[in-house]
Amino acid sequence: MLINKELHKKTIELFNTKNEALKSIAQQIRAKTISNNVYLRAIIEISNICEKDCLYCGIRSSNKRKKHYFLNSDDILGLTKSAYDLGYRSIVIQSGEQTSNHFIEFIDKIIRKIKENFDIKIVLSCGEQQQQVYKQWKKSGADRYLLRIETSCPELYKKIHPNNSKHSFKSRIKCLMDLKKLNYQTGTGIMIGLPGQTLTDLAKDVEFFLNMDIDMLGMGPYIPNPQTPLYKDADINLEENYHNTLKMISICRILMPDINIASTTALEAIHSYGRIEGILYGANVLMPNITPEKFVQDYSLYENKPKSMGLQKTYLNELGKALKKLSYSLILKDPGAPLHYINKHTP
Repeated sequence: MLINKELHKKTIELFNTKNEALKSIAQQIRAKTISNNVYLRAIIEISNICEKDCLYCGIRSSNKRKKHYFLNSDDILGLTKSAYDLGYRSIVIQSGEQTSNHFIEFIDKIIRKIKENFDIKIVLSCGEQQQQVYKQWKKSGADRYLLRIETSCPELYKKIHPNNSKHSFKSRIKCLMDLKKLNYQTGTGIMIGLPGQTLTDLAKDVEFFLNMDIDMLGMGPYIPNPQTPLYKDADINLEENYHNTLKMISICRILMPDINIASTTALEAIHSYGRIEGILYGANVLMPNITPEKFVQDYSLYENKPKSMGLQKTYLNELGKALKKLSYSLILKDPGAPLHYINKHTP
């Protein structure tokens, strides 16, 4: 990818700005462009079965320590109803990457059942699929799709994935392009602090987001999982990863003011106030986990994963109060469509 020198320089300058100053700029741009509303997405991690073997991920296919699980349709519909009753209007169906016909049809069935019963937006996070599968799911009612690139640097991508056809950088890019062609509200994201990752890599990631014209973004600090090959190479400073993630949230808000940016769970895995701090740095989406607690640790992408709290009314009330004290509003009964997507599709 050719580097836009002016954009690259701007990104580096922003990254080298002190955190408080950067946060202030992002807050001003966010308030002016998309208001201080914070929207909710309820995550259901329906299965930890994965065909991929990514070197950083706790649910990789070679991890024999994890217990496999797969929620049934009644469980998923029940969780969706509980979330809907609490005021969620956007739900994330997330899974390890699977491409079997059974999985494809199961997801299609779930989409249709949810849409038949609830006026709620469906976000899919089900990995790489053939274009016709994405088309089928869109036709059945899926609205949004999250497919994280993890890094837009092909060389770094190769270092954190096995060298085989199942882990192709080009294939992942093609999937993102397919999703955009099908008019999904399209999201991607990266890990920050990967072994070997440089500031130049992060600047290129920002340029990638802009060139891809994404609608949604989710970035998190890299947190090593001891049950992965990358762990032994991970001389990682979690505090540095945490603060650099906050910086990247602000930078992306400044350069892409009208997209949706999630304050991710991984921030809270490092600090209990992490997701709130992500909002202060420019994020406008929170994604509470509503997966049954007995399965949460089996969906162990990284260490110290927070508990499933999204269906506790007291948790949402406390979250709303905490945000209100900081002059933000937690919005219920609104799916919070990305303004960027709306503007692109409004005549």
